[in-house]
Amino acid sequence: MIYPIVAYGDAVLRTKATDIPQDYPELGKLIEDMFETMYHAHGVGLAAPQIGKSIRLFVIDSKPFMEEGEEEKGVKKAFINPTILEESGEEWGFDEGCLSIPGVREEVWRQERIKIKYYDLDGKEYIEEYDDLTARVIQHEYDHIEGILFTDHLSALKKRLIKGKLTKISKGDVDADYRMKFAGVTGRR
Repeated sequence: MIYPIVAYGDAVLRTKATDIPQDYPELGKLIEDMFETMYHAHGVGLAAPQIGKSIRLFVIDSKPFMEEGEEEKGVKKAFINPTILEESGEEWGFDEGCLSIPGVREEVWRQERIKIKYYDLDGKEYIEEYDDLTARVIQHEYDHIEGILFTDHLSALKKRLIKGKLTKISKGDVDADYRMKFAGVTGRR
């Protein structure tokens, strides 16, 4: 099932998500649906709040970011109840976008390496390290479950420059090639 993507302006995107209990109904199906939704929208990551579910879950597939011939360095994975334990390395800038904020891309500075703890569908705990673009995708999606958007990392000047675009998105005045859900707006996509 392909979910509509929740647009900027919805409170679920600003809410710190809650842990997923082990008996969460049909979690495997939800993860499959999140991957399907992400691919349909041409994304490389999708967090549960972006489909209106305030739970600590996100999926990523960083393979499209990898150089030709190095796709095996990319990671396709679901992260259940994750916690970033450590961020390290030099900060570097990269032009980020977000499925919940279509048409807006800005340079965001993040550290190059992370260590993250998360669980799989069987409840097995993992602690893994990632770097470069995969780390960046994880950091971006992790921010979503913390109620943080990539625009929060921008300077005050950059925020002022994109304020009009963000207001239009929140009102449903946006072009996206996937279904979206707008807070307080009825009759849209």
